[in-house]
Amino acid sequence: MSVEQTLVLIKPDGLKKSLTGNILTRLSETRLEIAGARIVRVTRELAEEHYVALKDQPFFQGLIAYIMGELHERRKVMALVYHGEDAIKKVREICGATNPEEADPLTIRGGYGRITTSGIYENAIHASANLEEAEREIKLWFYPDELVYHIYSVQETELKDVKRLVWA
Repeated sequence: MSVEQTLVLIKPDGLKKSLTGNILTRLSETRLEIAGARIVRVTRELAEEHYVALKDQPFFQGLIAYIMGELHERRKVMALVYHGEDAIKKVREICGATNPEEADPLTIRGGYGRITTSGIYENAIHASANLEEAEREIKLWFYPDELVYHIYSVQETELKDVKRLVWA
C-alpha cells in the first residue's frame, strides 16, 4: 500500500440533484482524508484541458458542455482532493464503472448515474484513473496553497501584474 492523492469532481448533475451530501457520505467509507475542496466555475479552457485525452472522440464537445454545466444549468463542480493509502483504488471502487449501466448498483455511478438519449454518461462523479492522471488533474484544478499538504514539489515565486478580486 502507498499513500496517494486523487482528484474527485462532483459533476453538475450531482450538484443539481442535490447529491453532494450522499456522495461525500459514500466517499467517507474510504477512510481517506480530504486535503482540499473548492467549488469551481468550469471554463471551456479548464474543461478541454481536463479531458484532453478524449479530444479526438466524437462525444468530446458534448462532454465539455456537460462538465461546464451547460446541460444542467449548474455551471460549477465541487473539486476535492482525497489523500491516503491506496486513495485511487478506494475511490474508484466506490465510484463504480464510468458507464452507469455497467456500474454496480451499490456504487455512486450505479445508484445516481444515467445515460442521456444523446449518449452522454451523466455519472455524477469523476475520479482520477491512476497516479499520473491524479497528479496532472490535481495540478490543473488546485494551486498548491489550496491543499493542506504540499503533496507535490512546490516553489515560491513572485508574480507581477497579477490581477485578483478582493473584498471591497
